[in-house]
Amino acid sequence: MFVEEHDAKQLISAGGVAIPQGQDALTPDAAYSVATAVSGAVMVKAQVPTGKRGKGGGIVKCETPDDARDAAEHLLGSKLGDFAIDRVLVESCADINQELYVAVTIDPTSGGPLLMLSTEGGVDIEEVHATSPDKVQTANINIETGLGAGQAMDLAVATGLDPQMHVPLAGMLLTLYGLFRQYDAELLEINPLAVTKGGELVALDCKLVIDDNAVFRQPGAGPERHIGTALELEAKEQDFLFVEFDGDVGVLANGAGLTMSTMDAVTAHGGQPANFLEVGGMAYKRATPALALVLKNPKVKSLLVNLCGAYARTDVIAEGLIAGFHELKPELDVSFCIHGTGEDRAQQLVRDELGIEPHDSMDDAVREAIANAAAYAGNRQ
Repeated sequence: MFVEEHDAKQLISAGGVAIPQGQDALTPDAAYSVATAVSGAVMVKAQVPTGKRGKGGGIVKCETPDDARDAAEHLLGSKLGDFAIDRVLVESCADINQELYVAVTIDPTSGGPLLMLSTEGGVDIEEVHATSPDKVQTANINIETGLGAGQAMDLAVATGLDPQMHVPLAGMLLTLYGLFRQYDAELLEINPLAVTKGGELVALDCKLVIDDNAVFRQPGAGPERHIGTALELEAKEQDFLFVEFDGDVGVLANGAGLTMSTMDAVTAHGGQPANFLEVGGMAYKRATPALALVLKNPKVKSLLVNLCGAYARTDVIAEGLIAGFHELKPELDVSFCIHGTGEDRAQQLVRDELGIEPHDSMDDAVREAIANAAAYAGNRQ
């Protein structure tokens, strides 16, 4: 669950983190009122569950309340990426001396919390890590003992900041880790964390992502918003496990493990999967909306169906998929591989109903799907 910036900042402010003066606004006139109350230059920021808002024109510096109203009028009702802007945050500009980056997230390698700190704030941390990895300090945190004061101080000292900032920065790291745990977060990111000319630490932005499985424990975190592309959010509403990628081979398989193996095989044979989508034993009921999700991605140039049945019968899954193909009539080549319980009938159904000969091996089906995608792209050039 993505907590929008205005709500996330209120949560961390209640936990002791300094934030700029401001308020969210739903109308241009409300933005004018907030800017008048704040006084001085303000930032007007689109409130949408996506990053890189500055590069997309979603953050505007305004010198006067009239400018803030104009900026809000321009932003409200427009879209940033896949998301409609129905709210802006209007807040005071900070007197910045330096910008830092701080985040607590989950380390996929250790499975535990990871704290990241860099003196290169206000920019994409991925770019910093790729070009200047020495400027990114990291520390794995023992989930049982938590972040210690000594560990936090070591990170603060490693930044090379003025020694007078070491203690307050270490204190900030301890506070942020505590909030990360308090709100069952997957990510708590402050980018940038400003060091003001007066020596204060102020969170100019805040990204908070709460574990979906713990949302019920966080009733005060604001309305539920989820990160993802338009298709991923649509899939979530339909209770599908779906992730969109940049490839051109649409993948449908039963079971998360088989789906990931199929995607790995596509990559190993030189192709690029377009999605992760698990269609399990209930596919005979839900195949049509699942297939529709894959086909809504304009990058998809071929389809790959890989079924392997144990408790789930492949012939029952195939029946559902075939019904979906008949209803949606995709104009793409489809490659099948079917093995397991009910495979003989499933394979015959695909032959009879779709006129497609299933492959004996997954590798053959994968290679054909990749070739079909390349041929489709070539025919459209």
